[in-house]
Amino acid sequence: MSLSIGIVGLPNVGKSTTFNALTKAQNAEVASYPFCTIEPNRAIVPIPDARVRTIQETAGRPSSIFATIEFVDIAGLVKGASRGEGLGNKFLANIRDVDLIVHIVRCFDDPNVPHVSGEPDPLNDIAVVTTELMLADLQQLERKLERLESQVKGDPKTYLPIQALAQRLYEHLDSGKPISTHAEKGKPVFDQLSNEMRFLSAKPVIYVANVDETDLRTETDCERVITGVAAEQGADLVKICAKLEEEIIDLPPDEQREFLELAGVQESGLEKVIRLSYDRLGLISFFTMNENEVRAWTVSRGEKAPAAAGKIHTDFERGFIKAEVVPFDIFMEYGSIQAVREAGKMRVEGKEYLVRDGDLIYFRFNV
Repeated sequence: MSLSIGIVGLPNVGKSTTFNALTKAQNAEVASYPFCTIEPNRAIVPIPDARVRTIQETAGRPSSIFATIEFVDIAGLVKGASRGEGLGNKFLANIRDVDLIVHIVRCFDDPNVPHVSGEPDPLNDIAVVTTELMLADLQQLERKLERLESQVKGDPKTYLPIQALAQRLYEHLDSGKPISTHAEKGKPVFDQLSNEMRFLSAKPVIYVANVDETDLRTETDCERVITGVAAEQGADLVKICAKLEEEIIDLPPDEQREFLELAGVQESGLEKVIRLSYDRLGLISFFTMNENEVRAWTVSRGEKAPAAAGKIHTDFERGFIKAEVVPFDIFMEYGSIQAVREAGKMRVEGKEYLVRDGDLIYFRFNV
């Protein structure tokens, strides 16, 4: 399953610094001037999941492989991006290709890193980016409504419901509200139109308050503003100090935790971002194990066993016979697959089984 998370925000808010810290590599150039990033930087990031290592150590397997997500560092948006300002059309197209948006909001002061508006103003900064996403969607809907006029004449039964929804979405956007807050979200016609149009303002959002290291221990005014915006939109918020997390990239895990604890946090904010991204996209992990490795695989919540088998190989899905399933907690209770079998705790599931997060699965198939 190919998943992509776009890191967006105004110029000079810490997007590339966050990207470098997330990917644990200095892949993105960081500079104190706008549009340092033109082409998006991309990197594959493992999903933090302690269960993978736990199964590996308990079962005595030599290696483990984590599920992954792609992060994309997209150049800073500015007011007028939907009209092409600051190469806006190009950057908006990059956002259209991602599954979820991580919106970085600047909550730090640094005279060496100028803010595009003079000084950080979280409410205005968020509004600039959100407005440009909505304006781009409005432009798309204008063109779509023009096409629908002729399509309705040819096939009113098919296209009238789509035309009516497109008009309602246009009015919703025109009132200053993102598509993600529309009441019909999740209904079949909405999903059909949204999948076709790939609306920017319909994508799930995680806000990241990028603060000074000294502000990690306390809630700042900037953070409170972002919390309010996130609550209105049904979005999530994570507080990080991207500069600190980038600085400790190369340290051993124990030393990283020590530095973070000294700064007043118990775990990396970036790990929270990764886990939240996974959850917001409605994803879960199941595990497989052979003599050499333990591996995590990604499926959508509610996926059936044959489709999960197909993530490993198409032959597994095509020739699916059954799935032998051990929940993670049961495996840890008994300590080995053999002990689980002897205790009669191995479940045998068929084609209608809905895979659950943490399942350890052996697929039986025949092609």
